Amino acid sequence: MESYLLKSLLDLEDKNISRENCLIVENGEQFEPLVKELYGEIRHQLDRQIDHNHEPVYKPLKIILAQRDPVKFLAGFIAGCAAECAVFLCNPDWEKNEWEQVWDLVKPDIIWGDEIIKFPDFTTTNIPEKTIISGIMIPTGGSSGKIKFAIHTWETLTASVRGFTEYFNLSSVNSFCVLPLYHVSGLMQFMRSFTTGGKLVITSFKQLTSESNQKSDIYKIKNSDFFISLVPTQLQRLLENQRLTQWLSEFETVLLGGGPSWNDLLIKARANGIRLAPTYGMTETASQIATLKPDEFLKIAPDEFLKTKNSGRTLPHAEIVMEHFLENEHYEGNHLGAIRINAKSLALGYYPTIWQDDQGFLTDDMGFLDQNGYLHIMGRRGNKIISGGENIYPPEVEAAIRATNLIMDVCVIGIPDHNWGEAVTAIYVPQSPPTPIPEIKNQLQQTLTRFKIPKYWIPVVSLPRNQQGKINISQLQQIVLESLDREMII
Repeated sequence: MESYLLKSLLDLEDKNISRENCLIVENGEQFEPLVKELYGEIRHQLDRQIDHNHEPVYKPLKIILAQRDPVKFLAGFIAGCAAECAVFLCNPDWEKNEWEQVWDLVKPDIIWGDEIIKFPDFTTTNIPEKTIISGIMIPTGGSSGKIKFAIHTWETLTASVRGFTEYFNLSSVNSFCVLPLYHVSGLMQFMRSFTTGGKLVITSFKQLTSESNQKSDIYKIKNSDFFISLVPTQLQRLLENQRLTQWLSEFETVLLGGGPSWNDLLIKARANGIRLAPTYGMTETASQIATLKPDEFLKIAPDEFLKTKNSGRTLPHAEIVMEHFLENEHYEGNHLGAIRINAKSLALGYYPTIWQDDQGFLTDDMGFLDQNGYLHIMGRRGNKIISGGENIYPPEVEAAIRATNLIMDVCVIGIPDHNWGEAVTAIYVPQSPPTPIPEIKNQLQQTLTRFKIPKYWIPVVSLPRNQQGKINISQLQQIVLESLDREMII
């Protein structure tokens, strides 16, 4: 990370970043003075560093950043980056077990955020020192629930921005952010706007969908000049409200990522003229590396959504390669493979380990590149179900179940079966009143081959999803175990 570049960001006026209404959020005017104040706090602590001979010494400070207020969070982020610290982005809503994981891994020098302070054991002094690596540590737990931090730098994040602006042919990016800033999906919206001189609206999804907010146009922006990023569950909520659906249709582009979407959601978005841009990316790649442009999305025929998830072409800063481990892995004539990624935006490793493999990042995702270079996602290798020797991908089964409109939510997994190896199992949220399972199965026979129809059906009140809509697989497996014990399987 080049210090002169980040330190120059502190002089925001000379960099022409300071403009009226650039940061459209409550108390946004406090951003610049707060950056300088927090940078001064870091420098003061750095200046006090001495070795055992009382000589000055420099080592990067480790900062836990868990501010709930977006202005304080972003100010701390810029100040920490400018001072070349190790900045750990954290979720202020983590509970004690999550904070225990973070505390054991990080051993911070500075804590910005009140949430962790409620656990007194985490604020002791004279704690053993952990490995020190400067950079931007972005949390990722995937579906495991175990927290780890992808190591990014200013360079990897800005490489993602450059790929984004080149792909969409933009000189500046205006974003409307309703995703958490500690998550890569929220942080990159800030990075795009901040580094290109664009505008950034920040609000919570709860505030966006509140009844009082829907009665007035409080943001005073021209939607057609803005990008907005959503996860599938948020898009579903907005499409359930006519006024918000109309509001959403006015955006230049609605980026959709964070987890697999379902067919009827995409069909409904298309029917309402939503300029949707399904994306593929992850924390390790600093958000999207493939995107289907909205004009292309709107041209897709509804029945095409039933086949595969088209995530569009690869962005200029990245390369996608398919690893074909099994010759018999095909889908409608396309040879499936595991997705390997090479990108300028690729993380350096998981804190504190730096990756040594220079062959790129091998994901757990399965898919294919069609003859036109469009990426299609089939699901995860680890989630693939092998039942009676047949390969079954849960997203396909989930999409078919949702398309019946007879359930509220569903997740499909495989559970051990002594006859078939694995049995396809649906954990679902029933409608009220619930539809009989035989009726659901009867409808599924029209779209799924017999071996793909779930054998077991487990009703639940809700599925264990995080804020990005991703299922926590470990919690889901616990639900299945408890259901088996109570003989709840239908």
